[in-house]
Amino acid sequence: MEAVAAWREGIPLDELEESFEFMELDEFVGALERGEPASSQWAELLSSDVNRRQWNLLRRLRADEVLRDMFPTISHGAVRLCVDAMDGRSRQVLVDEVNGELHEVMRVGVPRASWVEVPAGDLIAYLRAALNEE
Repeated sequence: MEAVAAWREGIPLDELEESFEFMELDEFVGALERGEPASSQWAELLSSDVNRRQWNLLRRLRADEVLRDMFPTISHGAVRLCVDAMDGRSRQVLVDEVNGELHEVMRVGVPRASWVEVPAGDLIAYLRAALNEE
């Protein structure tokens, strides 16, 4: 309880870790504190062999200057892009590569959302628009 209280008071994470021996904070926590969790997460997903099937899609999405700021995860084999990593209700999309020419996209949290087929050439523009809509 003391650790939670100290964290809520805004004690820097490195001091928190020093003060409470049971805490072992990883690189992601540091990325959160620096305000750059997305870049850390992209690197993690692209270095994990578990995500090898999604690497091409991940690289393509990260290459876009807008989408690289979204927080990526892998959910049921699809890439999930989230506007705010710390808010599960923020705008999100799921992207699954059907083949090199076709993707399926779903807006998460939108009433009656369903998978939409999006040609590869339209994918980036479609995702930017979907993540920008309220």
